[in-house]
Amino acid sequence: MTTDLRPDIRLLPGRHKRPLEGHPWIYSNEIEMTPAAKALPRGTVARFVSHDNRPLGVGFFDAHSLIAGRLLERDADASIDTAWLRQRITQALALRERLFAGPYYRLVHAEADGMPGTVIDRFGDVVVAQVNSAGMDKLSDALVEAIDAVLSPAAIVIRNDSALRSVEGLSEGVRIAKGAIDGPVRLEENGVTFLAHVTEGQKTGWFFDQRDHRRAVAGLAKGARVLDVYAHTGAFGLQAAAAGAAEVVLVDRSELALDLAKRAAELNGLEARCRFVQAEAFKDLERRAATNERFDIVVVDPPAFVKSKKDLVTGLRGYRKLAEMAARLVAPGGFLFAASCSHNVDPPSFLTEVTRGIGRARRSGRILRQAGAAADHPVHPMLPESAYLKGVLLQLD
Repeated sequence: MTTDLRPDIRLLPGRHKRPLEGHPWIYSNEIEMTPAAKALPRGTVARFVSHDNRPLGVGFFDAHSLIAGRLLERDADASIDTAWLRQRITQALALRERLFAGPYYRLVHAEADGMPGTVIDRFGDVVVAQVNSAGMDKLSDALVEAIDAVLSPAAIVIRNDSALRSVEGLSEGVRIAKGAIDGPVRLEENGVTFLAHVTEGQKTGWFFDQRDHRRAVAGLAKGARVLDVYAHTGAFGLQAAAAGAAEVVLVDRSELALDLAKRAAELNGLEARCRFVQAEAFKDLERRAATNERFDIVVVDPPAFVKSKKDLVTGLRGYRKLAEMAARLVAPGGFLFAASCSHNVDPPSFLTEVTRGIGRARRSGRILRQAGAAADHPVHPMLPESAYLKGVLLQLD
């Protein structure tokens, strides 16, 4: 669509202040929802204007979404095409290359990198993208072209299998847009080699966001006995083993994930000090408590317990129970790391539940570290609520 043909989306009186200050979202109740606006296809590139026709910028419009406007540029006539995508990806790449020595990171993190509803992860010569907004979905072919132009990777995978796509009226699926994927891909993190399935399993196949937390836990692991619950493909446990842990027990219910963890242990020569247990987390923790097992470090990094606001009360109770059960297994003077990736749980609430759980286990201690995601998951300054990851490291008495 040429800029001359872009529809104008007009905001209601007094609702222009947040976008004028740089907020990237415009909510449906801030827009003059005319019949013409309601009839526009989801994800239409539109010009947003104030109630008195002052231009606010260009962005994606979706009359059927609570976030009806996603602003992309302050220049209302800016072109939104392959060249625009290429420029955004180039900017994101420049930042990551300053942050990391190797090509293993989240390359694009949605609004914070100016590409709403889009994440791109880089595994060396393989790039995996996931698009969860209707506007960016319309640019999928251009996105592949832009990734190829900037990075020239051997393979590009589009992992559009997130349930979030249904909110935007989008279908789910996985496709290989370039090259071929004939098995797990390799990546390196904190000096350890891992394997990831980039066409199946969770998210894009790896969770780069926990990079700094894993380094912190590994720094305490020399000579320790470590329990890694919800181990997935072994990121916490294997880095602890590589740092000199005496024994690491990795627990996960996914056979597929544990198989990759085992193979990664062999790649790094760590298999002799690692044990892999396929089990449900709460049941495994309960069984170990019943036999009075103790570990110097316990890690609990579960999937999201709170997928929507209606799950909040139940999910918070789950985090409290998990912290209680994990704390019972920590040896005196040992360490507990607990995490939550639930968007709908704020950091104070998560910390409250973790500390309540520790108290119920009749333990006390001190917080050593409380932080969010690694730097390749930046946060848009106007969207603090998008800082989804919470991690807390404690020493317990």
